Amino acid sequence: MSQVFQGYERQYCEISANLSRISTSAAVLDGEQKKQKVSEIAGGLEEAEALLRKMDLEARSMPPGLKASLLAKIREYRNDLNNLKSEMKRLKSGNANLAARDELLDSGRADAMQVSADQRERLMMTTERLNKSTDAVKESRRTMLETEELGVSILHDLHQQRQSLLHANTTVRHSISFASVL
Repeated sequence: MSQVFQGYERQYCEISANLSRISTSAAVLDGEQKKQKVSEIAGGLEEAEALLRKMDLEARSMPPGLKASLLAKIREYRNDLNNLKSEMKRLKSGNANLAARDELLDSGRADAMQVSADQRERLMMTTERLNKSTDAVKESRRTMLETEELGVSILHDLHQQRQSLLHANTTVRHSISFASVL
């Protein structure tokens, strides 16, 4: 794993822990103090989102085996971040029913986005395998054409050798016939 990714991951974990702590403390506050904590959480969420995007870019540049495990980690972090966003919305909203509704809607959107991201990843892997297979077919076709060309060349050489042998055979017969006549 790259040190850059580890650095981003460490920063994200610190921010996430800090946001959880602020969220817990904001739950017991009222009025202006609560609004201040909510805006602090919103700023931290933006910073965490930026780190997740950086982590995603870094993970996508890794070899396939490592890339898959890093992307799985990022998905977990995104779920964690979505939970923090839901908590922030709940803190913003005084109405518990509205907060519950928003949480349900957000989780559905997050699931849909996750499914979409998984499908995109599978499509990219399938496309990569298809490109490799196409390259292998092209290489096999090139080898087949070279082999065919070599076979034609060998057949041409054999034909010339046959003609030479037939000509030599004819010459020897004529020489023997001519010698027997003498």
